[in-house]
Amino acid sequence: MKVYGVPLSVHTRKVIVAARLKGIPFDLLVVIPVVPGNPPSNWREVSPTGLIPAIEDNSFRLADSTAIVCYLDRKHPKPALLPADNKELGAAMFLDAWAGSELFRRIVHPIFHNQVVNPNIRKIPADQAAIDSAMNQAAPEAFGYLESLDPINFLVGGALTIADIAVVSNLIVFHYLGGRIEPRFPKLKAYFQRQIESPALSVAIAEEKPFVDQMGLDRSFFR
Repeated sequence: MKVYGVPLSVHTRKVIVAARLKGIPFDLLVVIPVVPGNPPSNWREVSPTGLIPAIEDNSFRLADSTAIVCYLDRKHPKPALLPADNKELGAAMFLDAWAGSELFRRIVHPIFHNQVVNPNIRKIPADQAAIDSAMNQAAPEAFGYLESLDPINFLVGGALTIADIAVVSNLIVFHYLGGRIEPRFPKLKAYFQRQIESPALSVAIAEEKPFVDQMGLDRSFFR
């Protein structure tokens, strides 16, 4: 299987971690859509939206991290990342979608684009107000919600699900960008630490080091 994307991407990491958990061999083809001229010439055929990640599994192409994780879970059922219980499945899929909107769109995306993409790639000034809003308003609101879920080992049921991978993947990039989970969210902070010390995520974070170092991001949270 081919995985198109860049490892430190929130969404690409979801697919990489899912594949590793399931023991699925894959080749990573680095695609960074925000860098002009980087995507391959047939990129829109592989990813109709132009976004990462995308996969090619033999002749089958699929884009969107959630769709890919669901596909891999059906094709390689063990360990399951989609709960069998209907209510738990609904809760896991909600948290996956919530992570995409509340963590990525409101927090990670505006910080990353204004700290990294705009000044370094697009050569335009950063919008400091957007960074401040994400850090000081959106992040505490989102973290307060996660704290209210009383996270211990997992967010849904008694096993790792797509919800954990989606939430933690966003939190990793938030930390790369210099953010931290404040002490007023002790349950979330402990949950995040347990997750990044787990085998699949710790390996993924370790393998991202060259990309993180090249972009001058903050890796000090991971030891």
